[in-house]
Amino acid sequence: MLILGFVTGCEPDKWLRRYREFTAHGGVEATGMDDPIAALIDGHLDVALARLPDARIDDTFHVITLYEEAPGIAVPKGSVYAEVGQTLRPGDVDDEIVNYRFAGDSGDASDSIAELRTALQVVAANVGIVLAPRPLLKVLSKKKVVHLGYRDPAAPSTTIAVVFPREKDSAAVQDFIGITKGRTANSSRQAAPKRTARQKAKAKQARRARNRRK
Repeated sequence: MLILGFVTGCEPDKWLRRYREFTAHGGVEATGMDDPIAALIDGHLDVALARLPDARIDDTFHVITLYEEAPGIAVPKGSVYAEVGQTLRPGDVDDEIVNYRFAGDSGDASDSIAELRTALQVVAANVGIVLAPRPLLKVLSKKKVVHLGYRDPAAPSTTIAVVFPREKDSAAVQDFIGITKGRTANSSRQAAPKRTARQKAKAKQARRARNRRK
């Protein structure tokens, strides 16, 4: 059984489904959380899908980058921005109050997401905006908040990556990485499951039957 934590804003359902379907490691126990790196450091996880940068990740961890998150902006549902629904730029919102700007490199990711949740409540009250990775805004925005694209070269870059302790590297972890990278069942690195004596005997009988028919 692979124990995995995935950061808020990451939606790994497709990978989890393929892992359960195509591998024989006993499945995967996956939990969404604000700070999977803390759980990984505490030894509660085998592997994490985490948001980078994160100052706590050092050379004791393997890091496999998966994708870069698009920057986003959260605006009140009743605003003109939400009505138009287009990607915004810094000049479009110069006069707006920025309730929160996601940095993403703090020592405690759960603090950052907690502050973001609070700031989104202010946006829902029709006050100001929030700047954060759009996948994160998509998950956290409620009915009175709309998330839009945000185009700003100066916006901090965030990525989602597979992170795990070097000492916990295993066939199960490598197969999960392979699935996130698009490896198919036919190219799985895991060893073929051992056959029982009965299965071996049946296979031998089948080979003999095929040979007699030739």
